[in-house]
Amino acid sequence: MRNITPPSIDQLQSFAMRGYIVLPNIVAAHLIDAAMGEIDDMIKREPPPGDRRGFHFYWPDDLAPSSPVLALLTDSGAADIAASVIAPLELERPNQAQVSLNIPPWRHRPGGPHLDGLTPAEPSGRPGTFTMLAGFFLTDQRWPDMGNLWVWPGSHRVCAAYLREHGPDALLQLAHPTYPMAEPEQIVGSIGDVFLAHYMLGHNMGGNLSSEVRRAVYFRLKSHMHVEHWREYVQDELLEFAPVRDAITS
Repeated sequence: MRNITPPSIDQLQSFAMRGYIVLPNIVAAHLIDAAMGEIDDMIKREPPPGDRRGFHFYWPDDLAPSSPVLALLTDSGAADIAASVIAPLELERPNQAQVSLNIPPWRHRPGGPHLDGLTPAEPSGRPGTFTMLAGFFLTDQRWPDMGNLWVWPGSHRVCAAYLREHGPDALLQLAHPTYPMAEPEQIVGSIGDVFLAHYMLGHNMGGNLSSEVRRAVYFRLKSHMHVEHWREYVQDELLEFAPVRDAITS
């Protein structure tokens, strides 16, 4: 286990304003190696097409407690760190992960952001909202254009304001939001770093001009109260983040 220190006041304030933080050196090498081995097996079973460039995803469901992919979250301390951002609420254990590959060369620059869980919505018709996204760097992305995730800083606050005006069900029309946002930036980090982002932070995948397939694993984390209160949550971006709210009001 590596650094399990909760985010600092400065980091919580940055999360409030920008919608994300990158926490360095969280996941130990042996957990990274085990997860990479499991992903190697996924690729062997279902390889990407030979001419694939850019994104290619795997969606392992019903993750066993012993899964090396799940262990990135549960055995690294990252789950405890994420839980500290919403305390006293508790996080549900996710049953699914997204294994995200970005295969070079891919000279892509996203034209705008998207929000997850809206195309399609859940079978009930509920938007597939969640509390926060947790991303795990399995390959280095220390510079731009290495398959980095692009984010639109502060767009979670713009989204909440939009939904206060138009009502929470308008979220279903925001898979590709066009309300005014700040200029995007690319997330950089190293193997073992963890990215935590607000659900409503607009994001997208960028190009990969490096020589390496970028690998990352994402978990969509929900608090135990999220599904029941999602309509309030999408109109108040800090509803589930009491420590974050305290950090900007103290």
